[in-house]
Amino acid sequence: MPDLSDWPQASQDAAQHMMDTYGEAPEVTDTMLIWGPTGPWKRTVIYKEATTHLFPVEHPDVMQQWINLDVPPDYFDDLAHYDGSVVANRTEAEISARCDKETANFLAINLAHDIIEEVRTVEEARQFYAETMKALMEGGSPSDPAYVEGFIFDVPQEDLSNPDESLL
Repeated sequence: MPDLSDWPQASQDAAQHMMDTYGEAPEVTDTMLIWGPTGPWKRTVIYKEATTHLFPVEHPDVMQQWINLDVPPDYFDDLAHYDGSVVANRTEAEISARCDKETANFLAINLAHDIIEEVRTVEEARQFYAETMKALMEGGSPSDPAYVEGFIFDVPQEDLSNPDESLL
């Protein structure tokens, strides 16, 4: 196990969760732990340095996780308005969420998928996210636990990358 004693507590907690759930990180640097495919995730990175995030309540974003998902460009603005820690990458056809807990990343991406599929508006997704996280922080059960336990949709396993078109 890498020495994380000088890492902030949130980073240590996220790293411990990943190691307990998926095993040791195959790649270790002074500032990151990196896993390739683990469970449903394409890759996971735990960062030593946190990014402060105020939605839905102040917390440190230290765990970023990716899946394959070809997000139509028309939804990029909606996803940015929904949650600034959800990032769509058109070229690699990936989406990631960065939070402090894996359950929050499941929730973030499931709700991003709801927005893309027009199941929820941005405002409805933000409200559902806040209510779900509040229930979890208070030790209760969310209204729909499936949103924090895994993906509620089939995650594409094939390469969906979109290298775009050359204009030259």
